[in-house]
Amino acid sequence: MNQNYIIAKEWSVVEEGFQPSRVKSSESLFSIGNGAMGQRANFEEDYSGESFQGSYIAGVYYPDKTRVGWWKNGYPEYFAKVLNAPNWIGIHIKINGENLDLATCKTVSNFRRELHMKEGWLSRTFQAELPNGIQIEVQTKRFLSLDIEELGAIQYSITPLNKAVTITYAPYIDAGITNEDSNWDDKFWELVDISTIEESAFIHTHTMKTNFHVCTFMQSLVFSDGKKLSLQPEKTGTTHKIAFHYTIDTPKGVTTTIYKFGGYTVDRNHEKSQLQKAAMEVVSQATALGFDALLEKQKQSWASIWDMADITITGDVKAQQGIRFNIFQLNQTYLGNDACLNIGPKGFTGEKYGGSTYWDTEAYCLPFYMATKEQNVARNLLEYRYSQLDKAIANAEKLGFHSGAALYPMVTMNGEECHNEWEITFQEIHRNAAIAYAIFNYHRYTGDYSYISEKGLEVLIGIARFWKQRATYSTAKKKYVILGVTGPNEYENNINNNWYTNYAAKWCLEYAITNIEKVKKEYPEDFTRIIAKTKFKASEINDWEAIASAMYFPYCEKHNVYLQQDGFLDKELISVADLPKEERPINQKWSWDRILRSPYIKQADTLQGFYFFEDDFTELELKTHFDFYEPFTVHESSLSPCVHSIQAAKLGRMEQAYEFYLRTSRLDLDDYNKEVEEGLHITSMAGTWMSIVEGFGGMRVKEGTLSFTPQIPKEWDAYSFKVLFRGQVLKVTVEKDNTSFEQEGEKELEIIVNEQRISIPPSV
Repeated sequence: MNQNYIIAKEWSVVEEGFQPSRVKSSESLFSIGNGAMGQRANFEEDYSGESFQGSYIAGVYYPDKTRVGWWKNGYPEYFAKVLNAPNWIGIHIKINGENLDLATCKTVSNFRRELHMKEGWLSRTFQAELPNGIQIEVQTKRFLSLDIEELGAIQYSITPLNKAVTITYAPYIDAGITNEDSNWDDKFWELVDISTIEESAFIHTHTMKTNFHVCTFMQSLVFSDGKKLSLQPEKTGTTHKIAFHYTIDTPKGVTTTIYKFGGYTVDRNHEKSQLQKAAMEVVSQATALGFDALLEKQKQSWASIWDMADITITGDVKAQQGIRFNIFQLNQTYLGNDACLNIGPKGFTGEKYGGSTYWDTEAYCLPFYMATKEQNVARNLLEYRYSQLDKAIANAEKLGFHSGAALYPMVTMNGEECHNEWEITFQEIHRNAAIAYAIFNYHRYTGDYSYISEKGLEVLIGIARFWKQRATYSTAKKKYVILGVTGPNEYENNINNNWYTNYAAKWCLEYAITNIEKVKKEYPEDFTRIIAKTKFKASEINDWEAIASAMYFPYCEKHNVYLQQDGFLDKELISVADLPKEERPINQKWSWDRILRSPYIKQADTLQGFYFFEDDFTELELKTHFDFYEPFTVHESSLSPCVHSIQAAKLGRMEQAYEFYLRTSRLDLDDYNKEVEEGLHITSMAGTWMSIVEGFGGMRVKEGTLSFTPQIPKEWDAYSFKVLFRGQVLKVTVEKDNTSFEQEGEKELEIIVNEQRISIPPSV
């Protein structure tokens, strides 16, 4: 049974009624971020009930020592952890000396929480009766500024309902925090300094080992009945915390409000010695503008984002809310301003997966950012990997590879492998192919070859060298095989000849050869530089061609399908439909031993190859493979439903495509996997966008031209989306009986619709 307490709104995520049992889930769902920092939707006031406290700063992490039962050569020494940063949102509140805490109130009524996606803010309202009988109404609103990325702002208002009261607001900053996720309970933060200047407070900390320096700051203003009060706060503190206490006598029915500005300045952006000065400048900007003006700027910034990124759906509010929630969270997580940053699977909403970068970025996120942002944003994602090529080579060397072979990490913060599960670290090597495919996908979509000639070819050479050394010639098969791997389906470990891995390796070798020849012919200066830098030898091409032309692919004549791996047909092939519902999800109900022996597929594996390399296969082949593998797929990875939705749409199975779309778009809102309290599934949210644009819209790039085969679910009246393609913005609107196109630009845009070429004139 999925959760169903989130109210369907087109532009908002809304929760009504206070239920302690769902606090942690809501803390995830109502998370906010601005690309530079983010936080779970923890209450500003004290809460003694169960809660998952989390505020996170982009790029700040700790190398938590790996915890394993035994050590293996090449094993990562640490698992990177995104760090719960010092708390700046907290406000202790006392009413006539009684602490405000929703876990201890006599009653909590009219509770409503709203994440307003269109304008980029979080609000909460409720009425409560405290243990001392005081009745109050509370209204809060907060946001993380897109315009001043180091700044967050809070508006917190209290109105006494049954009598005059004395209210004490005590805004604080606190560095005495811990991570929810920690291997050894290490101390992650070291205090450097605590200081105050008038009504501003600063805590300077640095991370252990990685030595990131952060200044956490706050400034508060207090108003009564709309008028600013001149109060001298009492200052209290501990070794890791400082608070300002404002006490206000408040008549019944009169509203007092505290505005709190806070955030982080980080030595990734400033000199260590200048962090407090930079924080003071942010505070000065915030107080000069004020909350309302900052909020207006926030609305304008989000309006600009939505103008390009929005997908409208009419006739299906839950579907509309789902896609906007996904687009909103993607933009809260990554805006493309910093090539040193990337997209963690949980973004700023939790600590699972360490906040690190996975192959999800290249396989799922890149298309969204290519089509909804300026070209440099997608290029920054590619340059993130280029800048780490030397470490990818070092990672491969640790495992015994040589001569410039590169193995990109499964999980990373800085280019080093830091995953702590052996079957992933050593075996899920298909991540290398995703890096190469992203280069291909970027060039195919943008037409920008300069990245390949300047940087990307070096990456492709390193990856090709890896596949050359990883493949083994089988004298029995007279083919090249790839042994001991884990494919995208992580419910099979240490298997031989995963079809997707083998096919992707073949493709990588051929793609590297193609680009070596192109750069040699068309960019001779770059070619000379790259050959010297990589010590490339022409004879390597012969080796790569030999392996690619003789790669082994397990195949079953009876079913006319490529086998997911050599032993797949040895399994007891019971479909998911015949699994008892009480045994689902199997990753929570079964032993790992039983899962590994089962035919059940966590996410698209063979079908992932049919998605990436669809031009290599006929639609009949896709149908045959989809019909064979999907019935064994349990979709217990967040990355699974979107790929299946796209392929079902390609096969014209719109009812099934729609079901998969709902599952991917509302994966977190409806908590399909019963784990949303741990954080949201940020990277799979890009797959939701793909489900509509590539699935229902059928968008592809064919020989440099946008192509569409639009369809519409029967549940919808219409949908529309925009894509930015090679400097021109195209808006696509699909209705039940008509598809229309508009483009913003100064020249005509030729596109393909249902295999017919048409020209779209400029609208201006």
